[in-house]
Amino acid sequence: MSFKHTLVNWFIQKRSSNLKAYRERPLDLQNQTLSYLIRKAQNTVWGKVHQYLNVKTTLDYKSVVSLQSYDDLKPYIQRMIEGEGNVLWDSPVRWFAKSSGTTNDKSKFIPVSREALQHCHYQAGFDTMAVYCQNYPKSRVFSGKGIILGGSHQVSTLHQGIRYGDLSAVLLQNLPKLGRYLSSIDLSIALMDEWESKIQRLSEYYISKDVTSISGVPTWTMVLIKKVFELTQADNLRDIWPNLELFIHGGVSFEPYRYPFQKLIPSPNMHYWQTYNASEGFFGLQDRAESDDMLLMLDYGIFYEFLPLDQLHQPHPKTLQLDEVQKGVNYALVISTNAGLWRYLIGDTIQFTHLNPFRIKISGRTKHFLNVFGEEVMVDNTDRALSKTCAKHEVKMVEYTVAPIFLTDEQRGGHEWVIAFEKEPINLAQFTEDLDQNLQALNSDYEAKRYKSIALQKPKIHAVAPHTFYQWFKEKGKLGGQHKVPRLYNSRKYLEEILEFVDSF
Repeated sequence: MSFKHTLVNWFIQKRSSNLKAYRERPLDLQNQTLSYLIRKAQNTVWGKVHQYLNVKTTLDYKSVVSLQSYDDLKPYIQRMIEGEGNVLWDSPVRWFAKSSGTTNDKSKFIPVSREALQHCHYQAGFDTMAVYCQNYPKSRVFSGKGIILGGSHQVSTLHQGIRYGDLSAVLLQNLPKLGRYLSSIDLSIALMDEWESKIQRLSEYYISKDVTSISGVPTWTMVLIKKVFELTQADNLRDIWPNLELFIHGGVSFEPYRYPFQKLIPSPNMHYWQTYNASEGFFGLQDRAESDDMLLMLDYGIFYEFLPLDQLHQPHPKTLQLDEVQKGVNYALVISTNAGLWRYLIGDTIQFTHLNPFRIKISGRTKHFLNVFGEEVMVDNTDRALSKTCAKHEVKMVEYTVAPIFLTDEQRGGHEWVIAFEKEPINLAQFTEDLDQNLQALNSDYEAKRYKSIALQKPKIHAVAPHTFYQWFKEKGKLGGQHKVPRLYNSRKYLEEILEFVDSF
């Protein structure tokens, strides 16, 4: 057994008792986390404004702090960026993760404290590898190299001693020695700031290496794989990296990409491991080989609340705690963190798949869904319907987005899709029919609105070239792993931008 595997086995044993508490006393863990956060922030600017000295219970906390958006916290974050200390968090915050979330021009600067690095993000990295090795005791993932495909790197000075970059860059810049040893990454390439040059260098460097794992967002990982194929004239990743066994993915649902990846890496020994990480924190990771739902991580310095979607726009929304949630219900995720985000609406929606221990799946975004006609279609619905349809038609999807067709005197309402395929379906009309049927099977509200096409007409699909979304991102100057296409949107803004871009060629 290698020294790396010995280290991992030691870590598994060390963490097993902590993870056991996730099942036995989850509420205690969360109450302890909130007490810790309140205690740490009592003497901060924020803590004094909200009288944290008087906060003793969860109800106290909810009564003095309303739900927060980024715009609500932005004045405090700006003071931190300008070098002021003890604003939202009591320890010095020198790093900020720059995040846009979608393709709009507005950037967010998320504080990343020392505690968030050590006790959340890096802890999660070790836990992810530990639970993977626990599920696959004969794994040889540490015998070779690991590729970490993060966002474009640009560490920039905001103020003296204050720096920012994509979250992946911030994590790699501060990676502890043990993390560097276990991951075997080449930082000189991983921290390159020009995306296309980085893809070229990564491909050239790793082609001759024994790669056993890849970590990244599926869309951009496929770009890397295509570049590797281009350089080697291969069409099977196992021919290049025969010991490749693990792809760790996050950021978007893997479901639409499962079939394309299985075609690119045709091996029964290839494993796909889901995580739920964001600039704001690391929230969940897959802990079972047979299911890709994720264990909600309860001891990373994050206190969770869950907002039923019917409460989202209420004047006094009521959030729930772990002992109040139900399986299969969509909740907007609310977090309070060890970097000074307080009752922060992160913008994601989740569903619980299991309540002992608490396991979740990401179901969509609070802004990215389709509900113009009461159909309440979430990203999870379209991801799964598209994945099933692509598998049936044996085609590979690269990326997609969907927008409403608004009701007018001349036309009924509906949904309009732009899908980039590696190879267009032979019969696009049948593909459309199957996608429509699969979506109806997954969503009863959509099915009801599609009944006899009374409220919704059949979907309209534009099949576009495989590199369409990539080139669109490039034109907007937004290449890199942090940028994601809005899959569902209740306006036609992004869809029409993309169609106009296609027509310009």
